[in-house]
Amino acid sequence: MILLADGGSTKVHWCLIEDSKISTEVYTTGANPFFRTSECISSELRVKLLPKLENASIQSVHFFGAGCAYPQINTVIERAIRDCFNVKQIEVGSDLMAAAKGLLGREAGIACILGTGSNSCYYNGIEIVETVSPLGYILGDEGSGAVLGRLFVGSCLKNQLGDKLKKQFLEEYELTPQLILDRVYKQPVPNQFLASLSPFILKNIEHDSVYELVYNSFSDFFKKNVMQYNYEDNQVSLVGSVAYYFQTIILDVAEKLNIRIAKIEQSPMPGLIEYYANNKVIENDIC
Repeated sequence: MILLADGGSTKVHWCLIEDSKISTEVYTTGANPFFRTSECISSELRVKLLPKLENASIQSVHFFGAGCAYPQINTVIERAIRDCFNVKQIEVGSDLMAAAKGLLGREAGIACILGTGSNSCYYNGIEIVETVSPLGYILGDEGSGAVLGRLFVGSCLKNQLGDKLKKQFLEEYELTPQLILDRVYKQPVPNQFLASLSPFILKNIEHDSVYELVYNSFSDFFKKNVMQYNYEDNQVSLVGSVAYYFQTIILDVAEKLNIRIAKIEQSPMPGLIEYYANNKVIENDIC
């Protein structure tokens, strides 16, 4: 049996894989190692995860998550896993590596994430060999939910989207301009708040100004990130909620820029399951 984890800052999706199929699924709180300790993570796993995995014979654990970008910080997750599981094989990697493996398997190509944030890389079929720094939702993260939300709110409050849409938005989310400023500048995780507005943006995509805002943000993502790789000789695959739900516009933008899209998925998990079910774990995969 193999235990896979796709982790964000808010939640972690655990899947116990047996005979290439999911036998158990569990969700736990986000485990970003920049914000949580090994002790805190392992304590929660003992309460929420281990009881669901009783009598499971787990050979390896593969955890991919937000914040797991450096070997030193990854040890926070590894220690938590070792505290809960008696396994020899533990892999801890970034959410970008999950995207690459989940989308591309052992094929080379360009893998992208469009979710709350955005990211991209060139993957050679074994490892990530080239990246463009996403820079976060203030300086970068083009095409992400947080940036779409930031652009939408800015245009809305500056009266660029019309009174009717502005009124509808404020009423639906029970917001005022003052509350929005408080959520963005004074409250924690403003990026998550801004990204939470994506469903409203999608629902009103027929509005010309909203469509233009979204189209331009995806265009910026491709131009400032994807087109820095050898995109002419490689197909591009994307994963994430924004990529999945806005894929019609993404495909239009990509076609205009002569970028070839291979696939767009909502989650990397199905691809990760296939990757580990059909491939023997190689040494580079193990911490």
